[in-house]
Formats: sequence, C-alpha cells, structure tokens
Amino acid sequence: MKSIKAIALDIDGTITDHTRKVCISAIEAIRKVENDGIPVAIVTGNILCFTRAVSIFLGATGGLVAENGGVIFSNGEMQVLGDISKAEKAYEFLKRDPKTQNLNRVQFSDMRVSEIALFRTTDGKNIRDVLTGQDVEVYDTKFALHLTDPMVNKGSSLEIVARDMGISAKNIMAIGDSENDIDFLKAAGHKVAVANADKELKDLADYVTRKSYGDGVAEAIEHFVF
Repeated sequence: MKSIKAIALDIDGTITDHTRKVCISAIEAIRKVENDGIPVAIVTGNILCFTRAVSIFLGATGGLVAENGGVIFSNGEMQVLGDISKAEKAYEFLKRDPKTQNLNRVQFSDMRVSEIALFRTTDGKNIRDVLTGQDVEVYDTKFALHLTDPMVNKGSSLEIVARDMGISAKNIMAIGDSENDIDFLKAAGHKVAVANADKELKDLADYVTRKSYGDGVAEAIEHFVF
C-alpha cells in the first residue's frame, strides 16, 4: 500500500510468541522496513523504559506508546497522559472484595506512572464485574491485567505520536493481537491482526495474517509494504 508511511506494532503476543520471546522474523522485517525509510512505532502496555530499550534493540525509530496509551515518548520527550489515581482507587476497591483481594501487582510496578498492571490470576471479566461503576478501563492482554484511565488508550496516544511524526494515523499500518489493541487498530488506516489474535480484533482487522506472532508481522509487512 503506497499510503503506508509508518508501521505501529504491539509487543507481547504480536512480535513475541506466547513465552514472550521475540520472533527473529519480526526483527528482520522491522530492520527491512526501517531501511526502506518507513519508521516503526512501538505501542504496548509495557513500561516506558522497557519499551524504549526494545525499540533501540529492534532498530525502531518511530514514537513510543507505553502503558496502554498512558505514556508516550515522542520527539525526544516523555508525556504522562493517564491519571494513575483512577487505577489506584480501583485497585483498593479490588483488594476489599473477597473475589479479587488476592490480586498482586506485576514486577517493577513502582515504575508505572499512569496505570496498574496485575498478575493474571483471574480473567478480565471477573475484574470488570467487581469494578462495575468505577472510573477505570480494564484490559486483559492474556499476559497481565491492566487498570487504566479510560480517557486515554493506545489509539488516542498513537494519534499524538503520528502527528509528531508529521503524518496522519490513517497512514499507519497497525498490527496487534489482543483486546487492548482494539482502539489502536481503530485509529490506524490499515488494520492487521496476527493469526493468534482475539476474535474481536480479527473481526475489526482489514487483514488477518495466516501466520502467528512475529511470523504474522513479517507476513503483513512483506505483503503490504514490499
């Protein structure tokens, strides 16, 4: 597609496999498209320092969206867009409920500045049921449970990063795998779900890859860019 001016990629379950090992095919595809002058942005639920390190190792030069849109790194500057107090209030509520009181934060949670991520010892539906009426968004990525500010998401933050890159989000091909990628794909002009993606994401996508994880990313880049 000639209108693709950048590519935006999720990390876990998209460029990595189910064990969080990055797929070599995805690395090769990212390097190839970057060498062709098309920047790659990383859009993830991970903390910013991790996201920044991943982008450097991959050779991705586009902007960064971390903590499910709560934090961005663009034009050399970090911006915190999400209000973590909403997540903290929701977490305190969960700890008072017998059904969810044993939920614990993931490692390095003190480095999160806009959301709370929890070990996935239950599923997202149980969390949503308990938090009905709370001012918080719940994402179940199958790797962790995220409590986020509903005023921001991967899609709204991608639009800011795109603007800073001097392009429209409609000129971005976004590739993801789970429910926290829905708004991310909605914002992009070209929507791709890898073969292992959630059904809702597949239904939204313009293209569903035949291959899973990073092999699917490589397939989509080869198909639409080269």
